[in-house]
Amino acid sequence: MTEVIEGLGRIVGQQHIITDKQQSTIYTEEQRGRYASDCLAVVLPETTEEVSGIVRFCGQQNLTLVPQGGNTGAMGGAVANKDQLIVNLKRLNKIIKVDAADYTMTVQAGCILAHIQEAAKRHDRLFPLSLGSQGSCQIGGNLATNAGGINVLHYGNARDLVLGIEVVLANGKIFHGLNALRKNNTGYDLKNLFIGSEGTLGIITAAVLKLFPYPKGQIVALIGLESIDAGVALLSRLKCASSDRLTTFELMSQIAVETAVKHIHGQANPFDKPHPWYILAVAHSSEQDSQLAHQIESALATALEDGLIKDAVIAQNHTQAQRLILLREDIVEAQKFLGGSIKHDVSVPVSKVSEFMAHAYRAVKAFMPNALPYPYGHLGDGNIHFNISQPADMDKEKFLENWKAINTLLHDITHDCQGSFSAEHGIGISKLDEMDKYKDPTEMALYRQIKKLLDPKGLLNPGKMLR
Repeated sequence: MTEVIEGLGRIVGQQHIITDKQQSTIYTEEQRGRYASDCLAVVLPETTEEVSGIVRFCGQQNLTLVPQGGNTGAMGGAVANKDQLIVNLKRLNKIIKVDAADYTMTVQAGCILAHIQEAAKRHDRLFPLSLGSQGSCQIGGNLATNAGGINVLHYGNARDLVLGIEVVLANGKIFHGLNALRKNNTGYDLKNLFIGSEGTLGIITAAVLKLFPYPKGQIVALIGLESIDAGVALLSRLKCASSDRLTTFELMSQIAVETAVKHIHGQANPFDKPHPWYILAVAHSSEQDSQLAHQIESALATALEDGLIKDAVIAQNHTQAQRLILLREDIVEAQKFLGGSIKHDVSVPVSKVSEFMAHAYRAVKAFMPNALPYPYGHLGDGNIHFNISQPADMDKEKFLENWKAINTLLHDITHDCQGSFSAEHGIGISKLDEMDKYKDPTEMALYRQIKKLLDPKGLLNPGKMLR
């Protein structure tokens, strides 16, 4: 132990190594409380070269390590055991360059997502990745998990927002891939091998991100619906009406909205009566575009006349727009007031969301009649968080004992609907069984061959994504 700490200290400085259990709590306790680490030490490098030195040293000492960003993940992907090192990249937090002309930004992996968004805005540019944890999550972790969020409908996942990356490999060598070109057809697209690999193939230390014109115009609407089928039909209408400038199309259940209104201070339902389902729709334009607003309003008016929707509220100013957007954010926090919850992050084709929901409700109610389904999610891309809150008459711990059984119910239905058991949260250690059960054996064999090729000693984040 002493020899290891001294060796690491020669690389990063002793003051940047944490061995005290109490001081390391922010790195070892997962936010959702499902997992906890008991690591050998937490190491805080400041440069790519220091990360490289740590990885080389671990290879020499046969130590395994866990790369870590803001520790905001939900699947246990940054959890370590007592014989492992946590390598947290928060000190690699420099915004290296903002190139407004090329619409790119080069950043280190430890940059907080919100800081990247703010830096882009100062240059009249938009970095569209938007997550509930953006005030604390790091871009390296976002890329390692291929994060999603509320703007995927228009801008894509994290993977779609990257031009180049820099990665420390398992042998300590550095892949210098900070390419800012939009077109580069000179070989395999290596960056996409590492994005979404959850730190199992290499440690992302920097990236070149895509930027977009900062939207000067924003149309925000909250819409009441009787059914999910109506929401799917409305999605098609609004995409056409907005010339595909719809950025957000979020689904919220009645219970989710009512719980937020009841428990979150300052929250309110703008409608006179409740609706079974709600949609938050947002469209962006690069200018104050009255024509886009007219197109959206006209499409909603027609949908109302046709009986497709039951009501709609369109924000008339920035304050109203933020209030409607905040409702979607608050439903996540509000679920905590209902007690324990079993969460799911699944995706199905948009055309099958209604079918999935119907099967999911029936299966959960058959298994546990008093359970409270609490679904919401990104209807625009088929990503649904079908969460289950505990029955009012059941003990929380007793309820959570059903996590695996309820997961199996929901993931089997997802599979039957040609969907994915992980849409945006990743695999970590939480969904290893699902990888073995639902993934194609040939695909799994390829994953293991790639892991063995790039990390033959199994030094990087062992036990995550693959057993």
